Amino acid sequence: QVQLVESGGGLVQAGGSLRLSCVSSGRTFSGYAMAWFRQAPGKDRAFVAGMSRSGMFSYYTDSVKGRFTISRDNAKNTVYLQMNSLKPDDTAVYYCAADRNPSTTIPTLAPNYDYWGQGTQVTVSS
Repeated sequence: QVQLVESGGGLVQAGGSLRLSCVSSGRTFSGYAMAWFRQAPGKDRAFVAGMSRSGMFSYYTDSVKGRFTISRDNAKNTVYLQMNSLKPDDTAVYYCAADRNPSTTIPTLAPNYDYWGQGTQVTVSS
């Protein structure tokens, strides 16, 4: 069983930055596509960014393009989300997720992902 543990959330003012980390306990981390989702109060869990197994390809939801960057270090079994120019609308619980059977495209729907972390709260004040 793969365990994902997120960290790095917190309270930040609008315009500030945070970097989230997600460490996997699995030995086959490099075989998983990885993604970040977020869930704001009263809303569904939504895709934020995803990255292919090798790290060569990434995909972002439109609202974070140019502000957020996903990256991964397969040697450390870790995926990151660098978040810059944060806005109050970015406030949510952020989850990392792993797809153990990745295809050629990065899935954006939550059911495509097999493993989930417990989430880390990000709060952006105005």
